[in-house]
Amino acid sequence: MIWWARMSSSERDTTGICRGEQRLDQDQRQYGLQCHPQMRHRNISNMRLRTVLLSAIIIVLSAFGAAAPAELSATLADLMTRLQLQHAKLWFAGKLSNWSLANYEIQQIDANLEATSRLLANPSQADRAKEQVRAVRQALQSKDVPAFMTSYAGLTNECNGCHRSSGYAWIAMQIPLTLPVPNQLFVDQVSEGRAIANATCGTCHVVADAAKETPAFRPSPPAFPEIVSRSSFSADGLRHFLTSGHRRLGPDQAMPNPRLNESQIEAVVAYLETLRVDQRR
Repeated sequence: MIWWARMSSSERDTTGICRGEQRLDQDQRQYGLQCHPQMRHRNISNMRLRTVLLSAIIIVLSAFGAAAPAELSATLADLMTRLQLQHAKLWFAGKLSNWSLANYEIQQIDANLEATSRLLANPSQADRAKEQVRAVRQALQSKDVPAFMTSYAGLTNECNGCHRSSGYAWIAMQIPLTLPVPNQLFVDQVSEGRAIANATCGTCHVVADAAKETPAFRPSPPAFPEIVSRSSFSADGLRHFLTSGHRRLGPDQAMPNPRLNESQIEAVVAYLETLRVDQRR
């Protein structure tokens, strides 16, 4: 063990693994000694393990660096697609005075703009659009259609300005010309149903929100809240009742047939169903 005694503490450790290979080579040449084969095998195995781990880390980091821009681009494109649909739906909701739907759409736009700002190199681009969103929100709160149209045009212009400054000038937004989806009503169906029910049915039925006295000669049919609270009330039953071809409807045929068309009937159904839900809350 002469070669072991001549090694310094930095050239050996408690595991017995051979270190200080240059010094050992000199000893081996001088004394004809060789490191134990098991020690050399451990040394080579450790070196190979470090090489494999280092290679794996490099591969993972390279893959992450290549995928990150693609994932970022896909996320941003998805947000832009959502905003495009919400932008179109907002126009028809506000134009047709469906304030509840318009407020819902502007909330969605605001949330998606916030998410977009976290992906942009220059977040101030989204901040300018948010200023236009606030103007649209104020118009919706005041239920002012002309003010809504003006603020909506400002929001559209700001969207196009952001596209141009980002190098996407060929993506140009405009005020929608056709409905963005064919399976959604953009009119306020509940408000229309309330107006129809009050005008046609309210001549006999007591209207809960009518601020007028009931004449002494008026019959006593049930009020709308009473009708919708009945266990027998259903949307299909109401549709069947209102589509009857009889001149008079109801018990003892005391109710004149209002002769409503299909869309008017659906509006009345929507109003009474909403009234029923409000009572349960």
